[in-house]
Amino acid sequence: MTEVAAALIRDKDKFMICQRPANKARGLLWEFVGGKVQPGETKEQALIRECQEELAITVAPADVFTQVVHEYTDITISLTLFNCTIADGVPKLLEHNDLKWITPAEIPQYHFCPADTEILKLIMEKTIMNEVYNF
Repeated sequence: MTEVAAALIRDKDKFMICQRPANKARGLLWEFVGGKVQPGETKEQALIRECQEELAITVAPADVFTQVVHEYTDITISLTLFNCTIADGVPKLLEHNDLKWITPAEIPQYHFCPADTEILKLIMEKTIMNEVYNF
């Protein structure tokens, strides 16, 4: 199983999503920025490295938002999504095809990697709970 760390980066009521390059597996699907944990790295270290490599930003990982395991035909991943803030830099497209800041209500307008499906449902549920119950 491949360990993957990803970032849930928010700006007020929006969060960042990135579109995978066309030439990679699951090309042009949307995802959270992040990537594979290398040997000897913690998930947080991997996330910081990946965000620097992919977007030229330094993130500050906080707590874990959620974790999911997903089996693709070519790989099984254990994906840990961290709540993060941008500590330094402005996102630049160094690897991804595109980047968007979207609201939870806009999620259905984008085609995401299948591993993100449960995460996106959780984001929508938490948003509804916050709106209804002021959590």
